[in-house]
This record gives sequence, C-alpha cells and structure tokens, in this order.
Amino acid sequence: MDTSYGNTPLPVWERPEPQPRAAPVTLSRTKIAATAIGVADEHGLDGLSIRKIAKELGVGPMRLYDYVLNRSELLDLMVDAVYARIADGDPHTTWRSTVLTIAHRTREAALAHEWFADLLGARPHLGPHALAVGEATAAALAQAPGLDGIDDLQRALGAVNGFIIGALRREITERRTARSTGTDEAAWQAALGPYLTRMLDTGRYPTVARLVVDGAHLNAEETFHHNLAAVVDGVTGRPRA
Repeated sequence: MDTSYGNTPLPVWERPEPQPRAAPVTLSRTKIAATAIGVADEHGLDGLSIRKIAKELGVGPMRLYDYVLNRSELLDLMVDAVYARIADGDPHTTWRSTVLTIAHRTREAALAHEWFADLLGARPHLGPHALAVGEATAAALAQAPGLDGIDDLQRALGAVNGFIIGALRREITERRTARSTGTDEAAWQAALGPYLTRMLDTGRYPTVARLVVDGAHLNAEETFHHNLAAVVDGVTGRPRA
C-alpha cells in the first residue's frame, strides 16, 4: 500500500474498514476487538491468537487479516476499546478531580481486563480514545497552580503515569499469584510466619517489625486513592490537608 509514509501502511485508525462481503458472518474492527478482549480476559495475552479469535467468530483466520495486518494492530484495537470505557464519563469541575477520576477508571479497567495492565507503559497507545484520555489528563494537570510551563507538565505526567502503572501491575500480579498458587494471604502467613518471627526477634529489623506487628492490612482501593492523591498533590505543589 503506497501512502504518504512511502510503503508503510497507514495506521489501523486511518485505514477504512473493508467493504462488506456476502458471507454468513459480518465482521468489523469493533467486533473483532470485542471478541479478542473476551479471549484475552479468559486466557491472557499468551492465549491470544488470530486463529483463536477467528474460531470464536466462526470465520477463517485469513478474513481477519483484511481488518488487521498483524497481532500488534489487534492489540492496538483492544487497548483503545478499553480506553473508550475510561474516557466515557461525566466531566468534572476541577483539574484535580479529573485526574483522580481518570486514574480510578484506569484501575477499574485494569482489574476487569488484567492483560490491559501488561500493556500499560509499553509501546505508545495512540488510538483515538487513548489520545482522548491522554488529552484529558494533560489538560487537567496543565491547570494545576503549582505547574509552570511545559517541562513541569511533562514531569508531572510522568510521575502520575508512573505511579498508576506501578500500582496496577503490583496489584494485579498479587491477584494472579494468589490464583495460580491457590495460596491466599492467610495461608502465606501461616507458612512463613514462624521464619519471619525468628528473624524479627533478632532485633536487626525494628522498623520492619513495627510494620508487620502494628501495621493493618490496608484496603487496596483506599491505598491506591491515598497514594495517588499524594503523588498528584506532590508533583503539582498543592499543599495537602
């Protein structure tokens, strides 16, 4: 395909949908992405393939290549479909509430589609809905009174996005580990508790001992919100109450 980029194909977002054909099953990129999301939700990214999606749709694998050139384009469509849900919400009146709400919607999306967290922070997400979420986040942070100029905005965006990616990957990794091992927190504590007690009794780890003995088991959602607010307020120079 000759394009303004030479022989490089246009991005999937700019290529028109193939013309409908007389076939028992009608296809669209939206339908393909929705089916792929269902497969990834059940089997993870390792279990995602063009052949498996085609089987779910009841078509031959080659038909899907009319709509996506490769697996990377398929992932782009899936990711942007999730971003569409993150972007779909009521507008907020303050820059801070906008940033916090987008972050919480991103967490909800990642918990519903764990594979989504695997793709956060990897290759750039440039679909229309991903760009809309990025624009809303950047535009909100740009209104923060503590930011002065484009350099401050870039640093703030990097810090907020870095926190979100790290927090979500950790939370989802813990969920996956509990599922794959069949070991919940109580079982883990019972197995390793005696060893940890012996180590803490040496007196070499007093602060760790305080965390283990006196620290409460924190709620994941509340912890995410508290730490997110701390990061947002810190990078924008907003005094915390």
